[in-house]
Amino acid sequence: MKLAVYTSIPDDELTEFLTLYDIGDLHSLKGIAEGVENSNFLLVTDAGPHILTLYEKRVAEEDLPFFLGLMQHLAEQGINCPQPVPMRSGKFLTRLAGRPAAIISYLDGNSVTRAQPDHCHQLGDSLARMHLAGEGFLLKRSNALALKDWRPLFQYSEERADEVLGGLQNLINNELNFLEENWPGDLSAGIIHADLFPDNVFFLQGKLSGIIDYYFACNDLFAYDMAICINAWCFEPGHAFNVTKARALLEGYSSVRPLIDDEYKALPILCRGASLRFLLTRLYDWLNVPPGALVTPKNPTEYISKLKFHQSVKSASEYGLDGVTA
Repeated sequence: MKLAVYTSIPDDELTEFLTLYDIGDLHSLKGIAEGVENSNFLLVTDAGPHILTLYEKRVAEEDLPFFLGLMQHLAEQGINCPQPVPMRSGKFLTRLAGRPAAIISYLDGNSVTRAQPDHCHQLGDSLARMHLAGEGFLLKRSNALALKDWRPLFQYSEERADEVLGGLQNLINNELNFLEENWPGDLSAGIIHADLFPDNVFFLQGKLSGIIDYYFACNDLFAYDMAICINAWCFEPGHAFNVTKARALLEGYSSVRPLIDDEYKALPILCRGASLRFLLTRLYDWLNVPPGALVTPKNPTEYISKLKFHQSVKSASEYGLDGVTA
């Protein structure tokens, strides 16, 4: 799972915390040292495995009802995703070790280390189903990392950007100027995942078994969610673009929710934006890892390569389809 540990939990606080739930006695608690957002633990009790999450400062506490409610809503709509475990009081959220905390159900399966076209097709299908399932969710949340937020975010790293790669400061500034002038604003929108990387998608015996980590979910353009997936799933380890995977992803999505022509044509710009968004957050994390955090920041240079590829794209057909139908 795409998780991390920033905050340790005193034994006495954990014991008291578990009395709020009806999940039996503690068997084990193990920190999960991946990701960048929250402190996460594999919690095993009489009731089996769960995920215990402490929400760190980057996650706004006022957003937690949206995230937890969304997981519950999607599960009710047939989307296989983790669900918040209620306390005896019926509430989902409390505090532990000075942080907002929740227990989340454990989702069986494994992420793939080397996605194949069939994985991408299944992902596209599930992404479209998730977009449709989110239509009945009443809570709203603006994207906290939308276009308007990218330039302010870059200001935290701008002076040191060339430490990562010479000329990176100018590359990012020029790209921000382009995207601010050309970003599409009138496409279909709704609930998106906004962070659908391979480690957030589980498979069992070759079949997609569920999607996790909804802590970037928000209201934004559906096609932007697709652009995030193209960046995350359709490049090889050496950062070469795999058009077969992209075609499978788009066909899987369009088999459930066909992209309209304007969405399809906007993909090159949306892919540029998605690559810049992850470049900026990885750049910030790379330069600002909290001392003592049990977390490994991800190298931002991967998304420099992806951004440069998308800048070279002349037509959406280069992503694998000649039109918008599956």
